[in-house]
Amino acid sequence: MSHANSPLTPEGKRRLIERLETGRPIAHVADEMGISRRTAAKWYARYREHGWCGLEEMSSRPLTSPTATPDNVVDLVLDIRRSSKWGAARIAAHMNSTLGVEISHSTVQRILHRRGISRVADMDEPTGENKREPKTMVAKYAGYMVHVDVKKVGRIPDGGGWFIHGQGTDLARKSKRKGIGKVGYIYVHSAIEAYSRLAYSEVHLNERGITAAGFWLRTATFLARHGIDKLERNMTDNGSAYRSRAYESALASTATDHRFTPPYTPRVNGKVERFNQTLKAEWLYVRGYESEDARIAALTDFLNYYNHERPHSALGYKPPASLAPSDFRIEPQPMQWPAVEIPRATSDDYLF
Repeated sequence: MSHANSPLTPEGKRRLIERLETGRPIAHVADEMGISRRTAAKWYARYREHGWCGLEEMSSRPLTSPTATPDNVVDLVLDIRRSSKWGAARIAAHMNSTLGVEISHSTVQRILHRRGISRVADMDEPTGENKREPKTMVAKYAGYMVHVDVKKVGRIPDGGGWFIHGQGTDLARKSKRKGIGKVGYIYVHSAIEAYSRLAYSEVHLNERGITAAGFWLRTATFLARHGIDKLERNMTDNGSAYRSRAYESALASTATDHRFTPPYTPRVNGKVERFNQTLKAEWLYVRGYESEDARIAALTDFLNYYNHERPHSALGYKPPASLAPSDFRIEPQPMQWPAVEIPRATSDDYLF
């Protein structure tokens, strides 16, 4: 794709050649088209040698790479990897000492990464061939899947921390002393409805099961006010809060099936993981806050902006609320959420 302001688009090159073919001087034609004489001569020479096909853009990759790893060495690395499942360092050591082929472990690692078998989990055990293909979880309709996660964030001391006062300053050091306002961490519980990408978040002082359960029930209420009454599936990681009886009771009250991500595989819950990054960039650290209460107060405005105004690339650059049956804006959140009554559940009652 040519640059937006490029004078030598395919049409521009055609005009260049047509004008030069009339016998006009190259310098005059180049000046008319706003390009250098050298550039005009280059394209004209390509046309004279290859015809119109020579005017197509070519890859910037060099025709030869003298220092590139030979193909037979690359094939040898791949054969050893598939047959032995060894890592890059061991493959390099084996090739250097036993086979007499000089190669660094970093070169081996790059070869394995390009071929998609840099991790054993990416290979089929019997054959060593690639077994993973990029997959996208597509929600078929509203309420099909709701992704939930929690993000642990350091609290802001009253008066602001180093972000406002500057790192290493006296005021920044003072904010860290006891009694000034540093109280540990907050836990941002977030949910994303997979079809519409509607987002809902709350700030809590813990990530216990009873807290996660209350958050789920309020998430269900939030989505119901957007016209999404039935929540079929809920995707979470394997944290103890999501395996608690309190959370399972909350899911049962909304008739929602619970799905867990495979261990150590956060990408399966990628929609809410990506939302956490947006929270970080556009709310948590978008500016300096003078207190934690001030940052929490700004969460409501961010969520309403995210749901009703912020364009989403997966939705054709429309806001998430455009896909919801009803319109609803979040009210300011309380600094302390009330306790939620859930039958047969306590904060210390876990399944595992």
